[in-house]
Amino acid sequence: MENERHMTSLRQNRTKNHFKHALIELIKEEGYHAVTVKDIVDYAEYNRSTFYIYYQDKIELAEELLVSMMQGLEASVGKSYIPGYKVYTTKLNAPSFNIVSYIYKNRHFFELINFDDTLPGLHTRFPQTILKIYQEQFTFETINNMPVNMDYFKRYTAYGFYGLIQSWIQNGFKETHEEFIEEVIKLTRTHIYTVKYNGWD
Repeated sequence: MENERHMTSLRQNRTKNHFKHALIELIKEEGYHAVTVKDIVDYAEYNRSTFYIYYQDKIELAEELLVSMMQGLEASVGKSYIPGYKVYTTKLNAPSFNIVSYIYKNRHFFELINFDDTLPGLHTRFPQTILKIYQEQFTFETINNMPVNMDYFKRYTAYGFYGLIQSWIQNGFKETHEEFIEEVIKLTRTHIYTVKYNGWD
């Protein structure tokens, strides 16, 4: 019985992922507002009745896609950190920026920021999610313990990081994600002395 439920869940997730993949591809081809439910089911090779088992409309599918990807972004960050422990930025390495690896692994989705008529909310919620990560998951110590307004500092750092990511994506991931992380680490060391991961709920 448990195995049967597991198989049903896998099948449902696979179907939903096919719809999400179809939406991403169609946005790139036509723009979000031109895409219809018929386009999505035709592309995914399902019928409309299957689509309506899972979603009321295209808007609900788009929102679930965006929320799941932003939650994945938040969850990806702490994988190389031990909660409560300080890490000197001189010791940062590629796993310290697992968020970059997550973006690269899911580049098919994140390329949507290159389009004007794209997934609703993506252009605002992507940078807002990075800021949320900095605000909620990390404590930073500045070089020489320089006193700063930490809210400003986190905003400055988060939006600067987002700007670099945006440029990297717009340039078609010209640098490998390892090369990109190396550059980000060098920049981080210019203004952050230690990083403490506080955890993610």
